[in-house]
Amino acid sequence: MWEYSDTVKEHYKNPKNVGFIEDADAVGEAGALACGDALKLYLKIKDGIITDAKFQTFGCGSAVASSSILTEMVIGKTIEEAKKITNKDIADKLGGLPPEKMHCSVMGHEALEDALKNFGNDDENDIQKPKENRNKIICNCFQISEKAIREAIEHNGAKTVEDITSLTYAGGACGRCKGNIQAIINTYNMEAKNTKQELNTVQFILKVNSVIEKNIMPELSKDCGGIELINIEEKDVYVRLTGTCKGCRNSNLTLKNFVEAQLREHVDNNINVIEVE
Repeated sequence: MWEYSDTVKEHYKNPKNVGFIEDADAVGEAGALACGDALKLYLKIKDGIITDAKFQTFGCGSAVASSSILTEMVIGKTIEEAKKITNKDIADKLGGLPPEKMHCSVMGHEALEDALKNFGNDDENDIQKPKENRNKIICNCFQISEKAIREAIEHNGAKTVEDITSLTYAGGACGRCKGNIQAIINTYNMEAKNTKQELNTVQFILKVNSVIEKNIMPELSKDCGGIELINIEEKDVYVRLTGTCKGCRNSNLTLKNFVEAQLREHVDNNINVIEVE
C-alpha cells in the first residue's frame, strides 16, 4: 500500500481551482487517456504575471493532487518564474509522492510547459534555443519528447530505461522507442562527464557544496545525522560528520559508499573524501 502525505490527501479530497477559464491566455495539455491520466491546464496572464489557473484532469488521486497544487504554485508568479518549476518542485510541495506516482508530477510540469511555450516570444538566450530538436517526440504512443526524458534524468535521477518509463510512460506501450531512450541516457551521461572535466577551481568548489546541500544532507538528516564541508585541496574533500553520523561505527561506510559516491557521480570521478575531527 502506498503512503501519501496529508497534503496529497487534502488536495485529492478538496482540489483547488478545478474547472476551465473560457478566455484563457494559455492552455496546456499533457498525458493521454490511453495511459489512464490526462491533464488540461488553463492560465490567465496579465502583464507577464499568472493571475489565475484552473485545471481539468482525468486520472488517479495523485494526478488530481499534483494538478491542484500546481495551480496554487503558479498563481502570482511571473512567466519566467513559472518556467523554472520542475516536476520535483511539484512533488516536494505535496510532501513527496511514491515512486510509482511521480509520473503525475511530470504530467503537471509538462502541461505547464505546454501552456507557456507558445505564450509571447521566447527569450533569445533561452537555454533550449540551440537545442530545439530536443522537443521532438521520442515515444509516439504517449507523445513524450526528448526534453521530457532529459528532465526525468536531470531532475529525478533516472538512470535506466525502466526509470524513464516509470516517470514518464515513455517506452511503456509498443517499446519501439526504448533504443532511442537508452541513446538519450548515454548522451546525457557523456555530456555530464564532459561537464565535470571542464570545471575550474571555483566551479568545482561550488559544485561540491551544491551536491552536499541538495543530495547528501537531506539523506543524512533522515536519521538525524549531518555533514560539514571543512576544506577542499585539489580532489581531496575534507568533511566532518555530525549528529548521529558522528562516531558511528559505520561512518566510514557512510563516507565511502554514500558521500564519496555521490560526489564522484555528480562532480568528479576522482574525488577522495576524508573525515576530520
